Amino acid sequence: MKEVVVVSAARTPFGKFGGQLRDYSAVDLGTMAVKAVMKKVDIDPKEVDELIMGVAVLAGTASVASRQILFTTGLPPQTSSLTIDRACCSSTTSVAIAMRNIQAGETNIAIAGGMEAMSQAPLVARGIRWQGVRLGGLMLEEPLFMRNPIVDIPIAVGVGEVALEHGISREDQDLWALGSHEKFFKALEAGKFKDEITPVEIQQKNSPSVIMASDESPRKNTSLEKLSKLTPVYGGKTVTAGNAPGLNDGATALLLMSRETQEKMGFKPLAKIVSYANMAGDPLASPYMPAQSIAKALKRAAVGLNDLKRIEINEAFAAVPLVSTKMLGDGDVAITEKLRSITNVNGGAVAIGHPTGASGARLIMTLIYELRRLGGGLGAAAICGGYGQSDALVIKVG
Repeated sequence: MKEVVVVSAARTPFGKFGGQLRDYSAVDLGTMAVKAVMKKVDIDPKEVDELIMGVAVLAGTASVASRQILFTTGLPPQTSSLTIDRACCSSTTSVAIAMRNIQAGETNIAIAGGMEAMSQAPLVARGIRWQGVRLGGLMLEEPLFMRNPIVDIPIAVGVGEVALEHGISREDQDLWALGSHEKFFKALEAGKFKDEITPVEIQQKNSPSVIMASDESPRKNTSLEKLSKLTPVYGGKTVTAGNAPGLNDGATALLLMSRETQEKMGFKPLAKIVSYANMAGDPLASPYMPAQSIAKALKRAAVGLNDLKRIEINEAFAAVPLVSTKMLGDGDVAITEKLRSITNVNGGAVAIGHPTGASGARLIMTLIYELRRLGGGLGAAAICGGYGQSDALVIKVG
């Protein structure tokens, strides 16, 4: 099969719920990321064979979002497009489908990523079409409540229970969350996010526009004391608003090509995608599924854990990288701590934010740029998805 390389990667800053990006739709945000990824390498939109974008929360309202983005970015209407909903795995799965199409020789150049405008998630009024509004008013449903419909409990409650089963305490999760913010600001001060973030110009009524160039959610003044005082959400045991990410807005995009096409067109590759794997388990398996998908991707790449210089595991909750690294370490404390020392070294979603449809591709580009700063090597990026799913990729730079 053909080798697949990433030649460009870009994202918007990630906005907090009701923040600076709240007036932009998922299509608006996806448009920004797709335009940015093409502009970085000055590729003619006519050269792109396929656009695949993920969206989760707004999958039902941003109808065929990828098809809409074709027309807002200058991609020809004849370009193939696909919109993916695989919960938080959506953008990673989009990258994987694009990769497989290129490997199979069906396409040569693809853009893949994802977007989410959680600030624009509509409230749901079930049954009103047939029942109308009766005395007592109208009951609205909040789709952002994030409930696991299979076991009928909030996702955060289930994650907390699984974390405790694996020996991950509330304090462990708060410490990881604090570290996520601290590592983010250290990376920000070093200018590391300039590689991946394309600033957004925010138009304002009756005042000059402002430039948003950084993620909006990270909290510089957080502390372990503040985190420890927060009450667990939804009556759970360990997960709080402090050791979980917020509800975020943002978009990501990667430009992928076959190695042959990249060389022919004279582009410089950022990285090679070595392998991809997806896994699924029981409905509450999400905290440890990234470990299983990483192990599967490593096996497909014929490399081991010791070969990895960096790991990105999405902090859907602080518990996820903690449980997954412990599982990858197979209970060995030294190995687990070593894995954690190379995981999310520039902070993770607890600080940066988690626009569900976009986060997977953010992990990939963050990993690529970090490996490049290290001079090359192998890394793995993994993300869990709703009700016991996970995707992982092994990336090589150099």
